[in-house]
Amino acid sequence: MFHLMRMGRRAFASKLALSVLALSTALASPVLAAGKTITAVMHSDLRIIDPIFTTAYITRDHGYMVYDTLITTDANFKIQPQMADWKISDDKLTYTFTLRDGLKWHDGTPVTAEDCVASLKRWAAVDGMGQKLMDFTASIEATDAKTITLKLKEPYGLVLESIGKPSSRVPFMMPKRLAETPPDKQIPEQIGSGPFKFVQGEFQPGVKAVYEKNPDYVPRKEPASWTAGGKVVKVDRVEWITMPDPQTAVNALQSGDIDFMEVPPWDLLPVLEGNPDLKVETLNKFGYQTLGRMNFLYPPFDNPKIRRAALLAMNQKDVLDALVGNPKYYKICGAFFICDTPFATDVGSESLVKGNGMAEAKKLLAESGYDGTPVVVMVPGDVVTLKAQPTVAVQLLREAGFKVDAQATDWQTVVSRRASQKPPKEGGWNMFFTNWVSADVSNPISNLSIGGQGKKGGWFGWAEDAKIEQLKNDFVHAASLDDQKKIATEIQKEAYDQVIYIPLGQYLAPSAWRKSLSGVLDGPATPVFWNIDKSE
Repeated sequence: MFHLMRMGRRAFASKLALSVLALSTALASPVLAAGKTITAVMHSDLRIIDPIFTTAYITRDHGYMVYDTLITTDANFKIQPQMADWKISDDKLTYTFTLRDGLKWHDGTPVTAEDCVASLKRWAAVDGMGQKLMDFTASIEATDAKTITLKLKEPYGLVLESIGKPSSRVPFMMPKRLAETPPDKQIPEQIGSGPFKFVQGEFQPGVKAVYEKNPDYVPRKEPASWTAGGKVVKVDRVEWITMPDPQTAVNALQSGDIDFMEVPPWDLLPVLEGNPDLKVETLNKFGYQTLGRMNFLYPPFDNPKIRRAALLAMNQKDVLDALVGNPKYYKICGAFFICDTPFATDVGSESLVKGNGMAEAKKLLAESGYDGTPVVVMVPGDVVTLKAQPTVAVQLLREAGFKVDAQATDWQTVVSRRASQKPPKEGGWNMFFTNWVSADVSNPISNLSIGGQGKKGGWFGWAEDAKIEQLKNDFVHAASLDDQKKIATEIQKEAYDQVIYIPLGQYLAPSAWRKSLSGVLDGPATPVFWNIDKSE
């Protein structure tokens, strides 16, 4: 009886929250939307809306709604044309991309090659694969209104894979006037050429984001496949509603107040699977890697011995049990480049996967000269897939002898704060935790966290490691897959020796939606809302 009463109160709370939200929306907008609307609760609320400024996945998901890409990746990992087709010269040094007809920005102006060149340059300045591509690029220019010509200094086998990458940071195309914004500053408006338009007037950061069908979008003729093919929009609006309490969101999904929930809690999946009105399915079949990242710029983690002590204190099983719970949905794996892939190796991972490093962690920390400097760990409490890792890590670090300052926050604050290079005492940080889709980290070039570029051009944490950068160059010059595998193993060994980051295992995250939705697509990274229809 108590359980039923408790569930009743939760359902009431869900209804109340939705009623308040509906009322606030009605008051904010004089005309209520007509037609088909999909209401979704995503894995995080949306605050940063520049998809080049951050690697946050919710911002990438927003990017796919508003923007489009020159080329992209289908469900067979093949690169396919999207905004453009391409040709490659016989000497493999010149790539020519030709824009297809009918492309318009959301403000009605035509898409030009100059826009796309500026977009590629902005993306390449901050993305790992883009930076490496530019190392091999002699020039990239608009040779006429519809033609982009990229010339290489020497052949490079990852040109198309870089420009067609499906996940963060995605080389989205935007007008030149926006693309000329420095990548460390956010663009001032959201004008893309994608299948949806962003409704700026209804955007309430942390509450709601709204997208409307772009009537001028001309889809490709091919069937939709991952982020490739025809992006046919079959509804009028998509609304992303923020519900920080997952139980409230689950109740809203079951009652029909929302249509789609990207990441339900794993412990509630049996409840959803038992509801005949719902479908539960893993859209990203390749899953995620979860990890911890330290700040190399300030004590105590500017000391490799102290970083090593923190690594030894970690235990993948403890983290995954707290995060997921059900072994059906997780995998203990110490491979930086994802288990069961060509570049997987267990070199250096023993303590993490066996969970037997605590005694050595205590010993090493005592020998390291650690002076009790507090470790500032950012702990977001509003995202199901991101709150367990730092909570467990804080406990393990304290057990090893670290003094830890665990700072509760929300994920979007972490996304903003992790970009700060200020000292921890001035609003900076020492450690945060995040997740990558497997497609993002499956090789040394796409894996942004493995870089060693330091303060200029490096990923948050700013690890500096010339050996890793040299090995990455060796990787792209390798003559065979076997040679690449050997180099990937060397990179992993160096990454563990220097504790570039701490891989904490892999997991799957099923989504759930009402059966009134049809045409929901699998994807390598993101839920997409084209191809989905909704029956009344």
